[in-house]
Amino acid sequence: MPELTTHDVTLFYEVDGDGEPVSVLAHGLTNNRNELAAFTPLVPGTKVRLDLRGHGRSTAPPSASFAFADFAGDVDAVARHVGATVAVGTSLGAGALGNLVCRVPDRFERMVWLLPAGLDLPFPLAGRYRDLARSFDGLTSQEMLDRVAGGTRDVETPWRLDVDRLLWEHDDPSGLARAVRGVVEDHPIPDRELLRRVEIPTLILTIDGDEIHPAVLGEIYADLLPNAELLAFASQQALFADLASVLARVSAFIAGTA
Repeated sequence: MPELTTHDVTLFYEVDGDGEPVSVLAHGLTNNRNELAAFTPLVPGTKVRLDLRGHGRSTAPPSASFAFADFAGDVDAVARHVGATVAVGTSLGAGALGNLVCRVPDRFERMVWLLPAGLDLPFPLAGRYRDLARSFDGLTSQEMLDRVAGGTRDVETPWRLDVDRLLWEHDDPSGLARAVRGVVEDHPIPDRELLRRVEIPTLILTIDGDEIHPAVLGEIYADLLPNAELLAFASQQALFADLASVLARVSAFIAGTA
């Protein structure tokens, strides 16, 4: 798997597809590059899925290096390395993109934000995530997977363990714990008014009732970003029911044809 070494971290990534456009994809907190692996073959061009610092196979620097600006730096470094003009981010990844474009408003040609979490507000459910981080300290990768997947080993849903193995593939659980702590102590957007300068066409997707990714944040982002389009769904079931048209819309957006 390709890697890129920056001033403080080694970032691993995978490449799917070829041709234009080149898109960089950043995952959510506690996930890894596999999070959108099922999605990338369905959209055009070259897709580069990275492991953010402390996640997956990427390395984990000291605790002080897990602010949103650091995650934004990871995305920026890989995007520059591969020549990406499109950026897709889920949750933490969307926050990293938001942080980046607050400082570089014309960084990409197009962006997709899936389930953005946070703004310039405290992280929701911070206590729960601090407890989660504490539970990972000192564990091996297998011990962490056993703890996370402890309730999914019944014979009726054996596929859940396979999903856990993909999404919870982390080389350094203590590094992941530091990443979680850094995220919950920070917020992605230093000043929401900075987003008004970001004229990048941005597609935002939200699901109502998601306590980690409140749908109202999508509405706020869509209002602040001059060229944003919001795809809001009443529930996860509503999204799945309309998945074919959503994928078509996202594909056309990434390709720049709609």
